[in-house]
Amino acid sequence: MRLPVVLTLAAVLSCPACSSGAGPGDCPVTLPSPAPTSSNGTPGPFFGRESSHGAGSLWVGGLEPDGVIEAGADFVRPDGSISMKYGWWRGVAGKLAISGRRLDGPAAPLRSDVPDGYGATGFQATGVYFPVEGCWEVTGRVGSARLTFVTLVTRAGATS
Repeated sequence: MRLPVVLTLAAVLSCPACSSGAGPGDCPVTLPSPAPTSSNGTPGPFFGRESSHGAGSLWVGGLEPDGVIEAGADFVRPDGSISMKYGWWRGVAGKLAISGRRLDGPAAPLRSDVPDGYGATGFQATGVYFPVEGCWEVTGRVGSARLTFVTLVTRAGATS
């Protein structure tokens, strides 16, 4: 009985159905929803709250409605990477760290910018830089709190 669970987990981790021209059906994107109303440690106002994902003490806002980033020329950096801004809400004290990996092929890990000046809890602005298009898993961590989402990164007008 353990074999199907192991095979399913292996399929999710390697994402064999994904390809560089994958559509949202091939990438297990995270669909956003509005964060709950602030009370008892849930998020207060933050950037992207209406299109967010999270639970408990860590939330991310500014996710694309269908889970797919279609980056226009303004979001493509000189090195070819694609930049996005995300607002995070931290209900636990500590510095936010963001990491990520491409699920559908080899790529360098994503880079992130988590600027100082936002305090130990509450809102945190960030920049995330995807080195190439593809299906990306992004994880934010603060102390023992962890939150992961998946997005498909494409360039607007790109053909597969």
